[in-house]
Amino acid sequence: MSYEWFVGLRYLKAKKKATFVSVITIISILGITVGVTALIVVLSVMTGFEEDLKSKILGINAHIVVTELGGSMSDYRVISSKIKKNKDVTGASPFIYRQAMLSAKGGVVGVIVRGLDPASVAEATQLPSHIKSGSLKGLEPGFKEAAEKGELPGIILGSELARRLGLWTGDELNVVAPMSNAGGALGASTPRMARFQVAGIFELGMYEYDTNLAFVSIGNAQSFFRMGDSVTGIEVKVKDAYRADKIKKELQKNLGLLYPVRSWQDMNKNLFSALKLEKVAMFIILLLIIMVAALNIISTLIMVVMQKGKEIAILKSLGATSGGIMKIFMIEGVIIGLVGTLLGTLIGVGTALNIEGIVGLIERTFNFKILPPSVYYIDRFPSKVEPEVVIIIVAVSLAISFLATIYPSWKASRSDPVEGLRYE
Repeated sequence: MSYEWFVGLRYLKAKKKATFVSVITIISILGITVGVTALIVVLSVMTGFEEDLKSKILGINAHIVVTELGGSMSDYRVISSKIKKNKDVTGASPFIYRQAMLSAKGGVVGVIVRGLDPASVAEATQLPSHIKSGSLKGLEPGFKEAAEKGELPGIILGSELARRLGLWTGDELNVVAPMSNAGGALGASTPRMARFQVAGIFELGMYEYDTNLAFVSIGNAQSFFRMGDSVTGIEVKVKDAYRADKIKKELQKNLGLLYPVRSWQDMNKNLFSALKLEKVAMFIILLLIIMVAALNIISTLIMVVMQKGKEIAILKSLGATSGGIMKIFMIEGVIIGLVGTLLGTLIGVGTALNIEGIVGLIERTFNFKILPPSVYYIDRFPSKVEPEVVIIIVAVSLAISFLATIYPSWKASRSDPVEGLRYE
């Protein structure tokens, strides 16, 4: 072991008369530990939130949506055939998107009614896997067929929507369409209304969808909203959701400008841009904790330099170079940063991997919900630890700790041995 390492490690152990320096050293280590822990936990939770949000968005929406500039698409069968010819497309299904009101014993609420094809919807979305009660088969009877059997056409509701209306599978409700001209003598506008039976309940785990969406068959939607044989557009599923932007361009080229093609990234661009910006902002803000801890390292090393003036002078008298003296104090500062960073990494990764259990314990102990689903997109703390992000945090923390050692170490190396020994 070189004398620089020997002396540098020795200086970390403060003598009894230098207890204050020892306390500052511990505070410096704790500061870096807290900063690194906070960075890892917060960025892991934000990454987990983003991934969970993407998963839920893709759980009920298609990777790509094709519409027509006119507002409705009548030749959707031809367009669907063209879309399916793309080698990256795994499925396509027509859909209808309309606003309506649901009326039941629990009250009246405004919703988005989506018409879908029960036979092909599984090719374009993951909706079937999110149905908790009932099934898509309950949507199949049309108005006429259901009437002949003495039954009602089916509708599938979001779990929160069903709860608000006090409904469950098998219950009945009224669907009211927006006002339209009835062609009466006075041109009066009257709403259209039809009776439906709840054929199923779906739960995505995303409050916005679970409380605002209802599904009916595409045939019943066309009939109820008087759309004839047209649809709103076509939902498309591709092999790789993260290549949707590239595939979108290919489809747009093949279909022409009359049929706008949008990927799921396009439709949620503002949301994910905001999340990315928040992630960068949180990184910068939490980095300040590590920088404050770095200032403590500077203070600690300056105090050690002042306290060890005589010993520095003796070392120089014995032949120690200015570079060697500088190395002694840099070793001390880097070790402080290294210990704090390692502790922060271990605590941060451990906390991030078990954040749901920790949050659940806090919620049960204090009897409150940290993330109310009515306010946030999620009702839990998802977390995803990305090794590359942890490596960046560790590297930045060590770099800041190293930079914090330069000035005090340089100051120590510039000390005059004659001045240090003059009054001894």
